[in-house]
This record gives sequence, C-alpha cells and structure tokens, in this order.
Amino acid sequence: MKKTLIASAVAAATFSGAALAQESNLPTVYGNIQYAVYYEDIDGTSELSHFDNGSTLGVKHDHEIAPGLTGFLKLELEGLAADDKDRETGLEDVDEAYIGVKGDSFGQLWVGSDDSVYESAIVGIANFYEVGDNFGGLQDTGEGDLIQYQTPSFGGLTFAGAVQINGDGDDQSLSDKNGKKSYPYQLVAAYEMDALSLAVAMDSNDGGDDNNENTYGVRAAYSMDNLSLSAEYQTRKDDADLAGVMGVYTLGANQFALSYELKSFDETDDDQDIVTLQALHNLSDHMYVYVEGYLKSSDEDNINEFFQNGETVAVAADEKSGVAVGAVYYF
Repeated sequence: MKKTLIASAVAAATFSGAALAQESNLPTVYGNIQYAVYYEDIDGTSELSHFDNGSTLGVKHDHEIAPGLTGFLKLELEGLAADDKDRETGLEDVDEAYIGVKGDSFGQLWVGSDDSVYESAIVGIANFYEVGDNFGGLQDTGEGDLIQYQTPSFGGLTFAGAVQINGDGDDQSLSDKNGKKSYPYQLVAAYEMDALSLAVAMDSNDGGDDNNENTYGVRAAYSMDNLSLSAEYQTRKDDADLAGVMGVYTLGANQFALSYELKSFDETDDDQDIVTLQALHNLSDHMYVYVEGYLKSSDEDNINEFFQNGETVAVAADEKSGVAVGAVYYF
C-alpha cells in the first residue's frame, strides 16, 4: 500500500449547522478502500491476483492544551481485506497509533506506532508507489514502540530523532534477537528551501538481526513546476548499498512516474535492479485509478519473492516482471 498520496489527500470531515457553529471539536474520521489486480511472471511461472491493497479506517483529533501548544492523536487500522467477503475478522492490524504534543516554538513530540523519522526522510521511492516491488530501506528499526521528536524549522533546517524501546516485557522475538533490552535510535537532519529539499539520516539498528551496523542514508529532491526529481542513497556495512532516482510529472488530473533502483550486496557478487513506471488518473477529489509496471533483474538467481495471493513462494530466478491495475476511493 502506498502511504504518501493517501496521507496527503485525506479530506477533513466537515460538519454543518449547529455542530459547526459551536465548533464542537469532533474527531476527524477518514478511510479508504483499495483494490488491485496484479499479474506477475517470474521465470515462466505466472500468477494473477485480485486483492485488497491495504484498505484502512482511521480517526484523528487535536486540541489546544495551552496557547501555542497542541495535543494530538491518530489511530489508523488496516487488515480490512475488502476483497474477501467470507473473512471472519477485519481491521485487526494497527498501521499507525500515536499521541503527542506540538507547537510552533516547541516542535513535535509523539509516542507510539508511526513511520519512523528515517523512513519519512530517506525512503521516498518505495513509499511512493501503490503496489510496487521496490527495495525499501536498509534500516532495521521498526515502526512500533517509538518515541520521536522533530524540532521547529530554523530557516528551513529541521532536526529529528527517534528511539525504540524494546524492554523486558516486549515480544523479544520481534524486538531483539538475544532476548535482551535494546534501544535502537535514529537521527535526521533535513533542509527545505523553495523547490529544494535535502535530508541525511542514520539508524543504529541495535535491535535488529545479526548485523547491527549503522545504516546511513541521504535524499535530495527538486521540483520544477509540474516535474519533480529525486535521488536517494543508503549504505550499511556488511549488508548492502542501495541507490535510486525518480521523476514524477503531473499534467492536470494525471500523474506519471518513472524510477530506477540498484541494490548491491556486500556478501555476494549479486546486483539487483528494478525499473518501475506508473500512470495515475484522478477521477475526482476522492477517487483515482492507476497502472503500474515493474521489471526486476538479478545477476544471480536470487529473486524469490513471488507474490501468489500475498504469500512468498521460493522461486529462484534472475528476472521478474509485473503489472498492477488498481483503484482507490478515500474520504
């Protein structure tokens, strides 16, 4: 599921009559249903799937604690599986759930489950596409049990940090391989001025797998009227290097995107790359449709993430291609 477009396009609920007149400060309820049809071919084995691409339902609210200081909340649930009428459960997965405080002179402090500051600053390509088959980030620190802070802007310059609390009472199978406490952290510096944005970040990866080497990432983006260009690079010792470039062009209600990513592994001679294309059309303020195409290749037979109705099937191959057609309705 793509997060960025829906997150930026969610319309705030409005209320009329007495409720509006009294400014009742009711919470905003929002949601979306996402359907997609995906065809994938890997080494002559193909699969056609119709699936829910991450439909969500959420609520958010904020209020003034004191002049210049606002408290806020967000709770977003996913796992609806809107394509499966016979499913007995739904919306049992938490995508985002956090509370916090913010102010113009204070910055923003929030606690809970959310995209980490590293992911938000560096991982732009993988989070852009609707279905995608992109590499994502090289960081291990997850999106839960986070305490995050971002400073106010100092002439376009902001700083951010996050720490994940993996304590004795947490599920250690998810938080720390040795069953011990861990406190992985992230640091980000970002700069925005007019059409230019730059970011550098690191993740300590202290709560992850056998390799707890730091991940370092940089990202730059520039907008020129209807065209935006971006580039990102990540590296992690004894793991991999990941680079990507992307261009996005908007024309009225239409959006066209093209990206290229290259991932080089330190422990093998394998290099993998992927080319992704997207054409998206906004039917209205609440609905859009899209087509995406993907071509992924590997120097060695190390492509084995075959989709097959959401399950990963080990099919070693050196090339994989896919096409997705989908629609999203959000409010």
